[in-house]
Amino acid sequence: MTFWLTPRRWLNLQEYQSKKLMQDSGVAVQRFYVANTASDALDAAKRLNANEIVLKAQILAGGRGKGVFDSGLKGGVHLTKDPAVVGDLASKMLGFNLRTKQTSEEGVKVKTVMVAEALDISRETYFAILMDRSYNGPVMVGSPQGGVDIEEVAASNPELIFKEVIDIFEGVRDDQALRMAANLGFKGALQRQAADQIKRLYDLFLKVDATQVEVNPFGETPEGQVVCFDAKINFDDNAEFRQKDVFAMDDMSESDPIETEAAKWGLKYIGMDGNIACFVNGAGLAMATCDIIDLHGGKPANFLDLGGGVQERQVYEAFKLLSADSKVEAILVNIFGGIVNCAIIANGITKACRELELKVPLVVRLEGTNVHEAKRILTESGLPITAAENLDDAAVKAVAAIKK
Repeated sequence: MTFWLTPRRWLNLQEYQSKKLMQDSGVAVQRFYVANTASDALDAAKRLNANEIVLKAQILAGGRGKGVFDSGLKGGVHLTKDPAVVGDLASKMLGFNLRTKQTSEEGVKVKTVMVAEALDISRETYFAILMDRSYNGPVMVGSPQGGVDIEEVAASNPELIFKEVIDIFEGVRDDQALRMAANLGFKGALQRQAADQIKRLYDLFLKVDATQVEVNPFGETPEGQVVCFDAKINFDDNAEFRQKDVFAMDDMSESDPIETEAAKWGLKYIGMDGNIACFVNGAGLAMATCDIIDLHGGKPANFLDLGGGVQERQVYEAFKLLSADSKVEAILVNIFGGIVNCAIIANGITKACRELELKVPLVVRLEGTNVHEAKRILTESGLPITAAENLDDAAVKAVAAIKK
């Protein structure tokens, strides 16, 4: 029986999806509805019956508040006390592209908006639960200074960062939750309320196989409520087999189409702006390959990571992706076979070259498991493949192939 690991892409959830997961675990969030049309947004605003409403365009990129729509509307986040204007605002968001500092120049088309109750925040704190290797398990991290970059707080006021190590067998104890709540500055009845929310957040952390649940701000309202106003959840991709409902929510519509296609085959693709495609196994080797190409005067077009366990079909699909990129003028294959069988790579390469009728120069450097058989396969194929002895030699030959 053969086992192999394949790389996974990060799971992307929209804001409303994270809020729904929290809501389902009893975590206090703002009341909200989701709408895909302007009329639905207007109905949602009326149903909220709130003193103030916040309308948020749902895209994965940050900087929505200062973004600009191609409809002319400025800002992907709007506050209003008049439910009647929500429909008009939504009509200028839905179906239009929102451009922010984190999107491309074209922006991202908005297909969904979140209509939520706007709550005043009298005080902001920071709270997170994350896996920490130094403690071999989950740790609570909190600060009474929330609503800002926590790294800045840690650098300027490290005494305001509080930690509690969680025993995975006991979970979050009452005394730990109450102590963290006190360290965050919650007093009286609010301390008990905050402690309850902390325990519910840990329940969510376990329930969805999260690697991090970060709430910033974890705030209190003038009315005496403790609310999780904004949250970021990271998931353990290895738990996909038992978190099918969560992973089914993955929004891939904003991903690079090549990245999305690569992920279907267990490949990890990152695009760059050069013209030499890098076909490697392992992120470290990928970065080293990109660096040495640059050192010799070339520019990497991407790196495509095969990961640890490779089948011939994956190699074929990888070449298919690379050869379809008009920027690519040469392909450099750099494989170090530990658990990877170099002969499988060689068979995949020859199959791809023949069936795809590869038109760009191909430089191949293989080392490791079954490398002699792999080199025999490449040599006897009769294909115009340039062999390289080492990484430096491969980079030199790839750059030279383009200059020719």
